Amino acid sequence: MKPFAEILATLESADYLARLELRAPGGEGVSIIENKPGSQGSLKVYHHLWKKYGAISVDAAQEGLALYAEHTADARAHPGKHPNIDRLLELAERGGRLEVTAFP
Repeated sequence: MKPFAEILATLESADYLARLELRAPGGEGVSIIENKPGSQGSLKVYHHLWKKYGAISVDAAQEGLALYAEHTADARAHPGKHPNIDRLLELAERGGRLEVTAFP
């Protein structure tokens, strides 16, 4: 398995974004991923998933977990340490969908 840094380098840039907002199907805000140090990798992963799937679906969550590579195992071992991965784990295990709005 390739490390996360190598995988991240293959994804389309999300540098043009200020943030992504994630919402439950009813419109309730779930989270915001900002373009700032510490969350730029997640912004890029979620941007990729949104562009490919149109939302963060179960299939998108499963792909996202693979993209996070070694960080997915760390998130499983330490719940709460990686909230953006925890969110994908929950979607992959329980189902659901998150709508995405991008803000340049």
